[in-house]
Amino acid sequence: MASGEKETVIVWFRQDLRLSDNPALHYAHQTGANIVPVFILDDDNAQEWKRGGASRVWLHHALKSLSASLSNNLVVKSGSPEDILKNLAQTHKATTIFWNRCYEPWRIKRDTHLKTALEETGINTKRYNGCLLWEPWAIKKKDGTPYKVFTPFYKKGCLNAEQPRAPLPAPNDINFANNLSGHNVEALNLLPEKTWATDVIQHWDISEAGAKKRLYDFLSDGLHNYKEGRNHPSQNNVSRLSPYLHFGMISPNECWYAALEKGSIENWEKDRDHFLSELGWREFSYHLLFHFPHITWDNLNPKFNNFPWSDEPSDELKRWQKGLTGYPIVDAGMRELWQTGYMHNRVRMIVGSFLVKNMMTHWHQGEQWFWDTLFDADLANNSASWQWIAGCGADAAPYFRIFNPILQSQKFDPDGEYIKKYVPELKDLDAKHIHAPWDAPPLILAEAGITLGKEYPEPMMDHSKARDRALEAFQTTKT
Repeated sequence: MASGEKETVIVWFRQDLRLSDNPALHYAHQTGANIVPVFILDDDNAQEWKRGGASRVWLHHALKSLSASLSNNLVVKSGSPEDILKNLAQTHKATTIFWNRCYEPWRIKRDTHLKTALEETGINTKRYNGCLLWEPWAIKKKDGTPYKVFTPFYKKGCLNAEQPRAPLPAPNDINFANNLSGHNVEALNLLPEKTWATDVIQHWDISEAGAKKRLYDFLSDGLHNYKEGRNHPSQNNVSRLSPYLHFGMISPNECWYAALEKGSIENWEKDRDHFLSELGWREFSYHLLFHFPHITWDNLNPKFNNFPWSDEPSDELKRWQKGLTGYPIVDAGMRELWQTGYMHNRVRMIVGSFLVKNMMTHWHQGEQWFWDTLFDADLANNSASWQWIAGCGADAAPYFRIFNPILQSQKFDPDGEYIKKYVPELKDLDAKHIHAPWDAPPLILAEAGITLGKEYPEPMMDHSKARDRALEAFQTTKT
């Protein structure tokens, strides 16, 4: 480097597609160096865990937004991060690469190798926590072993640990390196040809500004009564922040401190604390993934290894995927997923229980479908959540806790508002019968314009019989 020539550094964006509270960007900017911002699509190392269809749609729009925030200086590449980063460093004479850590097993393996490979060539690496409130290795039991139960993990571990760091400001005067090339997000070919890809994004503002607006709209309109209201899918008491958090368009730290402040000012302590504990559940999923990386595919509880789930595609599975099971609350949830790339959390539990217990279908099938159709498809949360509902994971719902979709529907969507929104063929059915249309008298169905098996399917199974079958199968885990 010539005397007086400004240093150049690289900021590698990963699951942190934002400027605010981005430690890698913040500390790179503090050096005063010229910055090369880069995003690399790495499907080769991801292999079976490369992003699903919905995630790729979200990523396309997130990268377009990030690039605009960086004055269209984001370098977009696809391929080997090692080759790309070495080439960028050589081209721009960069001395250091800054990035925020990721915690998926394949990324940990890749990044460990990459750090060594880069530093062997004289390129420094600076790595930070920009994705979690606490590092997964920082929260352990007194004996040094990882937690497997959420409540002690959160209350004894997280809440007794050092407080999450305060959010960092966004840099307002980034100096970019000269002659940056490779800014075409379209070249990544992230958008599929499926017709839903155009319509589904209309439900979202996929930008960092959209993430902040979603947070503050939720704090204003949804945090009050969150603890109870979050169970009702027709109410505005869920944050819908999960895709923004997954892609790092907002940090959990910003969510944590904003909720802490709002809940304290308004005296909504119970609702505030419950929301914070939901952020804690996200931490718990990453804790499990870090310490038990096999949970992405293997049962955490080996007693379920011989459980008689079906792991093959079937007509029943297709009906579940399309929202044509004949159980309105299940069908509403599956259609919400397809139409919006999102599903209400209470309904996720209902449709999950229906798949693995009523249908006796392996949680792998549900996990894979969610991986491909959820905007917030997250390896840690998706794996841990499906194992939880299947009864084979950490702190899992007991297998014998089988959600009754009719009772769940009556309790959490009593007027059928959620069902009518996503299953419009039932919109003229009264609240008494909308949860189980097959029990409605023929005259009531006729007045609502419904012929079962035509406008709306017959239920594909009897819940009580399916429940008995599941409980009988559960006995296999006790031998």
